[in-house]
Amino acid sequence: MARDLDGAIGEGWGGDEQPNGSHVNVVLARRGSPTAAALMTAFTTPRPGHTPVLACVGDHPTRYEPIWPPLVMMNKATAETDRHQTLTWGAAQLGLGQGVLDAVADGLLEATDDHIVFVAVWVNPGASDETLVRKANREAMRKAIEVAVRGRDPQAAQALVDRRDELTSPFYGGE
Repeated sequence: MARDLDGAIGEGWGGDEQPNGSHVNVVLARRGSPTAAALMTAFTTPRPGHTPVLACVGDHPTRYEPIWPPLVMMNKATAETDRHQTLTWGAAQLGLGQGVLDAVADGLLEATDDHIVFVAVWVNPGASDETLVRKANREAMRKAIEVAVRGRDPQAAQALVDRRDELTSPFYGGE
């Protein structure tokens, strides 16, 4: 890999719409780096409803195996109900893992422990379709890793600068 990936960041959206879509924020860290240490500390400090997970796949807890490169996930939305927890640590975890493996298959990452993939994932508490949630997380993760590895498209970044006075946010109601 030509670019140093330690501290590389990416963002991705997957799926069509809420409530079954997914939004992820990814940070790549070189194992043993200050970036990895800081993120590991932040991600492994559980709070009620927010549980860090080393993403694993398998058909039974005694037969799980971790995604490689290692994937540490943390939920952004507080998982309060059994259904939301199942969607977060079931469908989303599987989709995120598949997205990392897609990135490996596409040559963006290597299946080693040289880097750790950290992801903060949004699963809407109103999500209802676990297959759509899985697919959305897979898509979002693959997109975010590509941005982290290749960098932001310079033309898209410049277009954002050019539109800075017209920007909006769904969480802003002012003028």
